[in-house]
Amino acid sequence: MTAVLVLYYSKTGATRQMARLIARGVEETGAESWLRTIIDGEDDPKVTEQELTQACALALGSPTRFGGMAAPMKAFWDETAPQWLAGSLVDKPACVFTSAASLHGGHESTLLAMMVPLLHHGMMLLGLPYTEPALHSTQTGGTPYGPSHWAEHQTISSDEKALCLAMGRRLGHIAQALAK
Repeated sequence: MTAVLVLYYSKTGATRQMARLIARGVEETGAESWLRTIIDGEDDPKVTEQELTQACALALGSPTRFGGMAAPMKAFWDETAPQWLAGSLVDKPACVFTSAASLHGGHESTLLAMMVPLLHHGMMLLGLPYTEPALHSTQTGGTPYGPSHWAEHQTISSDEKALCLAMGRRLGHIAQALAK
């Protein structure tokens, strides 16, 4: 079974909601999703080093903090030198997603910042192609760099939901194709 790790940090729950939608999209492809967080005490289990290296693909989510990923997520990646040295994430597909308190609060810069450690690990990054109709109609969040959510709105909008599901399906399909 192709396992996709959906790894997130969430302070208020919005990023967690997005992670669950992405995981559902992954599962729609027939792949298995491992929904994990980077800290203890969340609704989902904390990721293990073994899960990080054994997963065939990664979806990574963090809230936006001043245009970048949240400090706990940055600290998590700062501790992955052993995986980097071993090359254990090389050639695995990955995507990123975020939630921000304001519409212009750094959605895209956060997504780009989260891509940097993944590139250093040799991962293959996926975005959302403009063939996704919700990218043309969204009034809240969503970018070609990955799904985003405008957290001023308490619930995930229909466009944001569609983009999260589409991202999960894309990641699941590509992970399975590469695993063959």
